[in-house]
Amino acid sequence: MCLNRFGLRRTRVVLKRNYAARVRVSGRTRLSVAQPQIACACRLFTGRCVWRMEPQRGAALIKEQFLTTKEKFHEFLASARPRASRDEADGDPEEPSGEPEQKRVKLDRDAEQKKKKMRGQNKSRPHIKPQSYEERRLCPSIVQERDTECVYGEKCRFLHDVSEYMCSKAADLGDQCYRFSSFGWCQYGVTCRFSRAHTSPELKNLRNEELCRRSTDTVSNHLDKDLQRRLRKKQQRFPGAEAYLKTVSRGERPTHTSHAAGDAANGPETADGADPPVKTLGPITDADVIKLRPSEKKQVDFRDKLYLAPLTTCGNLPFRRVCKRFGADITCGEMAMVTNLLQGQASEWALLKRHASEDLFGVQLEGCFPDTMTRCAELLNQNIDVDFVDINSGCPIDLVYKKGGGCGLMTRTSKFEQIVRGMNSVLDVPLTVKIRTGVQQNCSIAHKLIPEMKKWGVSLVTLHGRSREQRYTKSADWEYIDTCSKLAAPVPLFGNGDILTYEDAMKARETGVSGIMVARGALIKPWLFTEIKENRHWDISSGERLDILRDFTNYGLEHWGSDTQGVEKTRSFLLEWLSFLCRYIPVGLLERVPQKINERPPFYMGRDYMESLMASQHVDDWIRISEMLLGPIPKNFSFLPKHKANAY
Repeated sequence: MCLNRFGLRRTRVVLKRNYAARVRVSGRTRLSVAQPQIACACRLFTGRCVWRMEPQRGAALIKEQFLTTKEKFHEFLASARPRASRDEADGDPEEPSGEPEQKRVKLDRDAEQKKKKMRGQNKSRPHIKPQSYEERRLCPSIVQERDTECVYGEKCRFLHDVSEYMCSKAADLGDQCYRFSSFGWCQYGVTCRFSRAHTSPELKNLRNEELCRRSTDTVSNHLDKDLQRRLRKKQQRFPGAEAYLKTVSRGERPTHTSHAAGDAANGPETADGADPPVKTLGPITDADVIKLRPSEKKQVDFRDKLYLAPLTTCGNLPFRRVCKRFGADITCGEMAMVTNLLQGQASEWALLKRHASEDLFGVQLEGCFPDTMTRCAELLNQNIDVDFVDINSGCPIDLVYKKGGGCGLMTRTSKFEQIVRGMNSVLDVPLTVKIRTGVQQNCSIAHKLIPEMKKWGVSLVTLHGRSREQRYTKSADWEYIDTCSKLAAPVPLFGNGDILTYEDAMKARETGVSGIMVARGALIKPWLFTEIKENRHWDISSGERLDILRDFTNYGLEHWGSDTQGVEKTRSFLLEWLSFLCRYIPVGLLERVPQKINERPPFYMGRDYMESLMASQHVDDWIRISEMLLGPIPKNFSFLPKHKANAY
């Protein structure tokens, strides 16, 4: 108790998380508080009491009737678990191990510096390949019902006896196969985990001919086998990139050119007398002999659109389909390494796949050298269908930054210019760039780079309002984004950072940005695009959220496969997504609307059991949700999320 110069008597009590307390002031007035917040009681000399409630820093305000303790929360969820739980079977302690620690005040700066390298990532997490969940696998020649015998003969390491395989195969997960219902045919045959829907008593794969005729391939940008072979043997030629790199080596200022110049040079016979890698047919057009001018390139109207950010791991094709259904206008594939693409790695090329519902789609490339970036741009320009190509100049992770890529490009302006000009010279689609405010927290450099990028020929700039050092902590600087948008005009600039509600989007649009990019907000609530377009808060029920997860699993089974390997791959990506979905707090439970993206929720009970289960930050509860949709997990299953998510 103290008396200030205004004659104000003040009592300040800091309450522990989730515990009720009663504050007495001057022996008269009492205050009961059950929120994770700070209560301040002030009594003026006139006898009147003035109260001010201040929320604890970093914690969301939830209505008192829904709050609970950590022990009661886990006890409630465990009450509906089967008795033979995973924790008991494995002999684990009762304390949940997969739950992130609560935020703590930084006391020892030296200790925090020692842990800095490990922040934000579970680098030592267990990694089990999906194919290892099935002990004995059936030979692909049998699954695909080929007329010819297996080319490996007796040396083949897979089973060739279908009956023997069926004895060891895991039980089916249901009677309806999503692939068979959608396309009239399931390529996985008897290995499908829903094979009862499309196999005969003789274990032959069935077809719905009428549905097969109506269905079309909905996914494009596949890696051609001949192209993969040429890339692996380094036989693929890049005439447009080579022409540009020669001008760079001579120190000339490159101009806007097109890959058509390289195609014209690559006539019926190459310089060394070898046959061209790809034979062309048909009449010669102007594009074969005349260079495209910048004004003749494909034009894309980016303005006033909602842009789903390229999200590593979670921004896969099934997730993008979910977001498109809720109103995302622009989608972009996950960050792809140009060195892996040039080597023909199938796993990296899979990041470039495009679904038919993605009407405005781009790919994001990461690299740090003009030669590899320009060659990769020319390669993609000739072999895949995209509406734009994006350069990642905002990735903060050490693996990328220390090689000079990601945020490192912002400090290597000479190389950055060569990369942008080189890629522009071989692309027929717009080139965009995603950047941060800078590398150091208090040393922004984006405002210096943006006027230069306009000269280099960039069609769109996306600015994340944080530096590399900040990563995802603290709030995005939208005032700085507003300043940069004025410098970027007439080139459109999209703002990115802390968009979780339509109110956040409205405030962002009050600045001079041309559009909004949504990243973590879409992971926490993919229906955010609907909220923004309809200007409302959607108090979505747990049943509707479960239906969204069910759609994701169906899309995943279609994309990754419906056999054991595809099911477990779908499960792993679902669990990665659930590590973000658990942060969502239903609108009806909030004391103060809207929820802020950096606010960590306290322990609370939902309006039904499923809502409480979805609020859990324990890995085992995420696995239980996955088992509702994809059946029980394998015996040797193990999962730990890729991101620790220290920054909310």
